[in-house]
Amino acid sequence: MSRIHEALKKAEQERVAAQGGATQPTIATAPPIEPVVEASEPIDIVSRSVAAPVPDFGASYSPEAILARCPQFEWKPDLSAMLFMNGTDNGKGTEEYRTLRSRLYHLREKMTLRTLLVTSALPQEGKSFTASNLAQVLVRQHGRRVLLIDGDLRGPRLHQMLGTSVGPGLSEYLQGKNDEFSIMQRGPIENLYFVPSGASIADPSELVGSERLKTLVDRLESLFDWIIIDSPPAVPLSDASLLAKACDGVLIVVRSNSTPSDIARRARMEFPDQVLVGVVLNGTSRDSVPYARYYYEAYEKNGNGAKS
Repeated sequence: MSRIHEALKKAEQERVAAQGGATQPTIATAPPIEPVVEASEPIDIVSRSVAAPVPDFGASYSPEAILARCPQFEWKPDLSAMLFMNGTDNGKGTEEYRTLRSRLYHLREKMTLRTLLVTSALPQEGKSFTASNLAQVLVRQHGRRVLLIDGDLRGPRLHQMLGTSVGPGLSEYLQGKNDEFSIMQRGPIENLYFVPSGASIADPSELVGSERLKTLVDRLESLFDWIIIDSPPAVPLSDASLLAKACDGVLIVVRSNSTPSDIARRARMEFPDQVLVGVVLNGTSRDSVPYARYYYEAYEKNGNGAKS
C-alpha cells in the first residue's frame, strides 16, 4: 500500500509541476462589514449553503449595518397606485389602509404575524395594489422596517408600480444565482426594502415550492418588522398555496361586483383556517358597501379600472 501511495503522490506532483499551478483552490470571500459596538437587537440568522459566501451575523452587528449592503435604487413610482408616495396623507384610500394596519396589529397580539401573503382569487382584483400600499402604511410608523417581496413570478407588477428594475430578484435567488442582499433594493422611502420578481422562468411552481423560499424568509425576518409577499392568484395556480407555507398569515383580496362568490370560496379553501387573517373587499364606494367587521375596503372606484 505504501508503494501505491508514493506512486500516486509522485504522479500528482508531476501533474502540478507540468501545469505550473498549486493544488489549493482559490476561495472567494465576501468583504467584511464594520461591526457596530452597540447592537439595537440580536440578529439570529440560520446557516445554509449558498452560491456566494454570506457572513455569519451575530449580536455585534446591527440590522442597519447588515442592510447597508443592499444596493440603492432610484424609484420612480406610479403615483396613481402608490397612495403614500404623492406627498399627501389624506388621499383616497389612505385611511382604509391605516384601519387595515390597526386590525393586523390587533391580530398580532393573538398570533405570530410577521410575514404576510397577499393574494386574490383571480387576476385583476387588486392584490399588488393592496400589498404595496400596505407596506407603505406599515413603514410610516416610526422605526418600522418593512420588506416587500414580489412573489408573482408569472405576472409581476410591483416593479412597475414602484418604477424600478425587475431584477435581479426572487427568481435569481431561488435558482442560487444571487444572495439575499444583492436582490434587496433600498429606495427613497426610509426603511422600505423591495425584492422584485426577477427574470421570468419556465416553471415558477417548482421554484416557489423549494426550501430556498423558506430559507430566505427565515434569514431575513429578524431584520424586519413586517415581510409582505405579493403572490399570484390562488384559484388558477398552485403558487399562492406554496408561498403561504413560508408565511404566518394570508390576506385575500376580492373585487366588489366582480369576483364570483364560488371562486372566492375556492380561494379561501386553498389555505388553512389558522393562517387566513382577513379579506380585503376592493373596488367599492363608501355609499354602496357598509363597513363590516371582517371586510376592509382597500380603495374607492375610479375611472381607471381594476389594479392587480
